[in-house]
Amino acid sequence: MTGQELRKTVEIALDEIRPFLKSDGGDIELLSIEDDSLVKVQLLGTCVDCTVNQMTLKSGVEMTIKKYAPQIKEVINVTVGQFANK
Repeated sequence: MTGQELRKTVEIALDEIRPFLKSDGGDIELLSIEDDSLVKVQLLGTCVDCTVNQMTLKSGVEMTIKKYAPQIKEVINVTVGQFANK
């Protein structure tokens, strides 16, 4: 799978989980995919300050992405400031 195909596949996975996030006032944005195994996302809206956002990230987002793209090893949330410095 090319990098572009992988990105499209991850976006499809995010589109599957996005309605659940939006129903609680949140959203998610794909920032990057590194080494075809690490997905960096940014949680948005109410997801930013939610006390269970790490559980949502691992049990919801990461699991859904891995269903579509099993080669993904990890999904992490970064803030725009963190992303800009890396």
